[in-house]
Amino acid sequence: MGLKLVARGKEEVMEKLRDVELELEEEIAEQIKEDFLPVELTVTSEEMSELFTEEAYAEDIALMLGKAEEGEIKQGDIELKVNKSGLPDKIKVELKKKLRAVRIELSWEKLDAILSKVVAKYEKAKVDPREAVGIVAAQSIGEPGTQMTMRTFHYAGVGAIYITLGLPRIIEIVDARKKLSTPTMTIKLLEEYASERNKAEELAMKIQETHISDIGNIKASTEDKSVWLSLNEKELEKRHMKRAEVKAKMEDIGADVQIDEMEDGQLRIHKEGIESFHELSKLEKDVSKKLIEGIEGIKRVLARRESGGEYVLYTVGSELKRLKNQKIEGVDFKRTTTNNIAEIAEVLGIEAARNAIIEEMINTLNEQGLDVDARHITLIADAMTMDGEVKQIGRHGIAGEKASVLSRAAFEVTVDNLLEAAVHGETDELKGVTENVIVGQPIKLGTGAVELVVGK
Repeated sequence: MGLKLVARGKEEVMEKLRDVELELEEEIAEQIKEDFLPVELTVTSEEMSELFTEEAYAEDIALMLGKAEEGEIKQGDIELKVNKSGLPDKIKVELKKKLRAVRIELSWEKLDAILSKVVAKYEKAKVDPREAVGIVAAQSIGEPGTQMTMRTFHYAGVGAIYITLGLPRIIEIVDARKKLSTPTMTIKLLEEYASERNKAEELAMKIQETHISDIGNIKASTEDKSVWLSLNEKELEKRHMKRAEVKAKMEDIGADVQIDEMEDGQLRIHKEGIESFHELSKLEKDVSKKLIEGIEGIKRVLARRESGGEYVLYTVGSELKRLKNQKIEGVDFKRTTTNNIAEIAEVLGIEAARNAIIEEMINTLNEQGLDVDARHITLIADAMTMDGEVKQIGRHGIAGEKASVLSRAAFEVTVDNLLEAAVHGETDELKGVTENVIVGQPIKLGTGAVELVVGK
């Protein structure tokens, strides 16, 4: 009897504890509810699908928005199927985008068929083991190169800007030339400056180099042994400059140089101790070459409206480093480009230079209407930049640094290479393509990579 009473007492205690727990939970829930305000979800299903959310939640998100997805295939189904395909990330992103556009028309059979075909094409596009990719790349660019024209392109306007295209441009790129025939920059502007022509042109004048000789007439006077400057008001207005600014910037020509403004507006520049005509000519030259505005090396800047309505600046001359250091207000340096690969490597690094080589070559070939697979161009760009610096494909670069003596001799300066190799006692292992062709034996690539071994 005693045991039963104890058991019943325990049950009553447990029941009371449960009641207390429930009361506490209700109080906590009420407090939490006060801390949170109900808000309306304003994101559309299309925007939500672009976010980096897990594929499994795509359907739940659509339901949260109160919009059930139409069609047999859901957004989450496409995400899951494509992610399981084993394709590279870049292809996956592009494939998802295209499948989303036709999702309503898709069925499971169609989706599986599309994925199977894409995977099959990707597998077929892979390089076979021991394939001579270097030779194929050289042929793929060299053959269309024979059809390329030798011409230049120009942007119309006041003082047209010319850009080298065609075969000469391809040669410039693969030779890794530091001095280009037509160096140019494409300077993108921030939104405030890109939308208004006046602001874009004013900014162009701030970047374009302006010397004293560009804004006035300079004459050396042997009578008073001084240089006289007459400023051109029209040029000052065109370049958005004032007389006071010009005079202020001229004062650092030399510590002992004095500038006097005359009643007729002319500036008299004189220097103590000038005795000979040679010294007077030197002063005239220093005054004439004095940089008043802009970046030294950028000869001309043209503001041009693009198809999207944005104003872009095109330059004659490329000075990417100086443009970066000066930090000119209104310039969007992140989107600014140059056709000088060496400058890109110096300012932005070797990876940026590699991307620039690929982009410049593809654009040049496309402009000529020639279709070359990007992988051939990528291989060449990799070979040119793999050592951390941009190297030319020539005897001073990749070809001249090959380990094979015969390969170096077959490219250029045959006798010099053979003599130097003989003096140093070099050995050729005959592992490459060129040297094996020279000695008349099969190359160790493709079918030549397989050897038949007979056991005893």
